[in-house]
Amino acid sequence: MIFLNNHVLGISWLTSVDVSHKILPTLYILRGKQAGGAPNEWAMKQRIRVVGIIKNEDGVLILKRNRGRSDAPVFWELPTGKIKFGEQPEEAMARSLTEYTGYRASSVKLRDVITFLNLEGSSRLSNLYIVYDIEVIGNTKPTPRDRYTGYKYVKDFTTAGVRLNEASLSVFEIIENKIEPSRISSRDTANAVSIYVDGASRGNPGPSGIGYYVVDMDGKVISQGGKFIGFATSRVAEYYAMKNGIELALELGLKSVHFFSDSLMVVNQLNGIFSIKNPDIITIYDAIQKLLSNFDSVSFTHISRFENLIADSEANHAIDDLLRKH
Repeated sequence: MIFLNNHVLGISWLTSVDVSHKILPTLYILRGKQAGGAPNEWAMKQRIRVVGIIKNEDGVLILKRNRGRSDAPVFWELPTGKIKFGEQPEEAMARSLTEYTGYRASSVKLRDVITFLNLEGSSRLSNLYIVYDIEVIGNTKPTPRDRYTGYKYVKDFTTAGVRLNEASLSVFEIIENKIEPSRISSRDTANAVSIYVDGASRGNPGPSGIGYYVVDMDGKVISQGGKFIGFATSRVAEYYAMKNGIELALELGLKSVHFFSDSLMVVNQLNGIFSIKNPDIITIYDAIQKLLSNFDSVSFTHISRFENLIADSEANHAIDDLLRKH
């Protein structure tokens, strides 16, 4: 029996090329909801992927993702694929490799099975990645297609000058035992406390409040509340909410924390994806960076407003309480 973030996965006997029988999870997952009975209770989403490590004298193969939108950031990743119904993982790996790169595998050897929390995207994801070492037929170059638009081989991802997506970074860190300088590993926050924050502004700018909601690994509520912060814009309120959440974490003596916000701007800026262009938030951003040096590991994840109802309610209650008094 294999457990992943308190969920039970089945097991099956799988045989891959040049690999003796090994036990790996099958594709069904018994999902459970976050404990605690909170109004924004939601099931932890889980994802299973196969990922390939292909090496030559120039390094490890990474692929450039199709941006989709012209203003989307450019990300690179290891060759990654989904498992179709009825496929074994090694079959999915070989198929995905051919579909996305034109390569055909001569050997697909199981390397590791990795679980970690995804730190980007619109929802909190628990990931299980089945990692394979792959040898390809011939000495031809890959021909990226479909989801990929380019490729390169890199020897050291910490100095390659490319932005790997979070999942590929996590795989690299675990497989190669390398951590990018100044980067906090997502595995380090796998069992961290979660703090949800939100900022609200009536009028933008107008009377503003911030709210927070703190839960432990089992979904038990540790703390929640809100406060009025004066007259501000919505983006300033969102940043003050995050700063307050970080200060609260330090007051609680936490060293590893997941921070969740429904402000995509705040999350992407703190993750280094977006640059800071607004002078009214630079001071708050700089203060947050200083506070973060007190943690062992942190993550910033964007969630929907529906998933952040408690923090939103606390922020608005703080505004309402102040307005009633006046």
